[in-house]
Amino acid sequence: MNAERPITDWLPLTKKEVEKRGWEQLDVILISGDAYVDHPSFGTAVIGRIIESEGFKVGIVAQPNWQDDLRDFKKLGTPKYFFGVTAGCMDSMVNHYTANKRLRSNDSYTPGGEAGFRPDYATVVYSKILKELYPDVPVMIGGIEASLRRVTHYDYWADKLFPSILEDSKADLLVYGMGEQPLRSIIQELKAGKSFKDLHQIKQVAFIQNKEDKLPDWTETETVELASHEECLEDKIKYAANFKVVEVESNKWQADRILQKIGERTLVINPPFVTMTEQEMDKSFDLPYTRLPHPKYKKRGPIPAFEMIKFSVNMHRGCFGGCSFCTISAHQGKFIASRSEKSIMKEVDFITQQDDFKGYISDLGGPSANMYKMKGKDESICAKCVSPSCIHPVICSNLDTNHTPITEIYKKVDAHPKIKKAFVGSGIRYDLLVDDFNKNNQDKNHDVYMEQLITRHVSGRLKVAPEHTSDNTLRIMRKPSFKYFKKFKEKYDQISAKFQLRQPLIPYFISSHPGCEEEDMANLAAETKDLGFQLEQVQDFTPTPMTVAEVIYYSGVHPYTLQPVKTAKTREEKLNQNKYFFWYKAEYKDWIRKRLNQMNRGDLAQRLLGFNKNNNQNFKKWK
Repeated sequence: MNAERPITDWLPLTKKEVEKRGWEQLDVILISGDAYVDHPSFGTAVIGRIIESEGFKVGIVAQPNWQDDLRDFKKLGTPKYFFGVTAGCMDSMVNHYTANKRLRSNDSYTPGGEAGFRPDYATVVYSKILKELYPDVPVMIGGIEASLRRVTHYDYWADKLFPSILEDSKADLLVYGMGEQPLRSIIQELKAGKSFKDLHQIKQVAFIQNKEDKLPDWTETETVELASHEECLEDKIKYAANFKVVEVESNKWQADRILQKIGERTLVINPPFVTMTEQEMDKSFDLPYTRLPHPKYKKRGPIPAFEMIKFSVNMHRGCFGGCSFCTISAHQGKFIASRSEKSIMKEVDFITQQDDFKGYISDLGGPSANMYKMKGKDESICAKCVSPSCIHPVICSNLDTNHTPITEIYKKVDAHPKIKKAFVGSGIRYDLLVDDFNKNNQDKNHDVYMEQLITRHVSGRLKVAPEHTSDNTLRIMRKPSFKYFKKFKEKYDQISAKFQLRQPLIPYFISSHPGCEEEDMANLAAETKDLGFQLEQVQDFTPTPMTVAEVIYYSGVHPYTLQPVKTAKTREEKLNQNKYFFWYKAEYKDWIRKRLNQMNRGDLAQRLLGFNKNNNQNFKKWK
């Protein structure tokens, strides 16, 4: 199956590949910060294949050199309709820097994992270059970087507010969120002879309107105006209040159009499309992907991000968790868009036919692995809901949390004659599996799911993300109380013991999150020690655009209450919180003891550093 395939199986990357197809001019040229992997997990491939499916000729310029003679931006010529620009599958600043603002030494979306193949703020850099080289050709931006920076936003790396990325990039149009639906509408309008300005009435796009221009006439929607960019620069509270409006409108079925003044001009954000149907999801995933990196990268080494997912299956999109630090719902949406069983099994069959497939599926998952096909029992109630989460502070009584559909797919994949094991590598929402928290599941189908998961689909260990132990911090995170993790662990251990399995449970935690104080981290370390965990890796909080936590970090207040929230901001404060994770290291013990005694928490010091006959001898260690 992996035998030499004709180069025309991939979308063209070079002028020679364009000519091999007999094309003189491309309709659309995509510029991407990622290497080109023709796989439905990579946004550039999805967008390219959709454009192709609509009958347009499309080519890709992947990771162009932006520093020298700019020949990469010229090599495919001038497109007939527009340039499409994306920084790639990650925000370029998250891709480049750690939470401590240190430059990363690798890039998972580049052959050989090499760093340095994309600029900081890649969307802006690429777009500006195109505007200089081709002033008369429209530029459309999209992908996660553009999507999450569509309004005035705080940039952690520059430590300042930026206006909409449309302003800095000089792009003509921005597609936010998952781009299939707006892109198909855009292509159809252009095929019908409409101009680029005529695209301003399409849903899920944003643009900047000059003072003299008139808004497209939409009778079916209202408008809501945010505090201007200039007002946000002057008043952090107004910036925080803006976020609540944007998040609420992003989660509504019938959203309003959002306006924001930037100087004399106005940012216009049209409301989003409704969540993709199963048929629309299948149509996107069933496009003729090769599921392989472009052959030009063979000599440069493997692409780490591809190697990680090459034998995985993405079953759904979206997340109704609404976690304060996470961008998934802001980009993919709160409501779950699921593929059909037929489409999923078709992809499984395809994977098993690859020459280097050894019988193991690395992941049957999604953003949260066990949200497949979950939705409102009465969707008319969902249509009116503006809550950012369906499971915080409690699980909505209207949410159908039935795990039967996903359990059945696990069983069918497990029974496939060419599959030895199919693992679930994506994180699961453990709170959906706890009886005391999930009261919607009266028939206990989540118990059946959990047994199937633990006995057949865990690759040595299972990742879950309680994130913290402090109830105050967890409320700000929009995560459930830590007591539910303890109940889940009890259930997990019982099933593991029943089937004589030794598969560690791996809990993930975040330090320095807004609302977390140093004493909370000491408590976290003590709580996890009592449970037998010796943590070796922790995620430091990174304020990323379009999240509640980012707004709190910058403004000092919660965007929904406008009440102050304490946040660790200095390097010393962050380092102090982090040290408690490593209470077992000799170099930290004296510091921890002195620090806790200064806080009058000698009891915590004794609990954390003293002898514990139940746990001191045999700690579970992992990364």
